Order: sequence, then structure tokens, then C-alpha cells
Amino acid sequence: MSRKNAAAASKSHEAATIESFRKDPRLATEYLNEVLQEGDQEELLLALRRVSESFGGIPALAARAKLNATSLYRTLSHRGNPELRSLTALLRAMGMRLAVEQIT
Repeated sequence: MSRKNAAAASKSHEAATIESFRKDPRLATEYLNEVLQEGDQEELLLALRRVSESFGGIPALAARAKLNATSLYRTLSHRGNPELRSLTALLRAMGMRLAVEQIT
């Protein structure tokens, strides 16, 4: 498969994933919980960017969360280091929240 075809297939998968999250926000919640359990910070930031697209994109979420869009882009970049306040505001804008549960 050529690079161009691989990129097109990847974009198609990405678009389908975002559409799935848009149609079923519970799926997005499950996805983020799975990344929190199994992933590292970079994977979490990528997942948050992906899920953000399904909730209207960074600018729309930044407005709902009362955050600066440019700062939110930086926060969710591969080098980002979100503050708890920003993370909770972003999740709240998507209708989600952080929770703690006991490991069994």
C-alpha cells in the first residue's frame, strides 16, 4: 500500500471513529476510560483531541469550557501538560467528568 493510500485509509478510519463518538457519546466515555487505564499521557492527549472533534472541535469546546482555544490546542498537543482545572473544564464541556474508583 502506498503512503498516499495509507494516509487516506487512516483518515477514513479517523473520520469513522469521530462519527461513532458523535453518535454515541457513551462510546467516547468508554474510550477515554480505557486510555486512562492503559495509556500514557501522550495517548490520553491524543484521545482527548480525537474525542474533542466529535463534540464540535477545539474552538467550540473552548468556548463552552470558558478556556482560550489557542491554549487548549497547546494543552492537547503531544507535548501538552494539562492542568486539572483545564482538563475538568474540557470534560465538563463534553458532558463528562473525572471519577475515582477502587481497583479490585
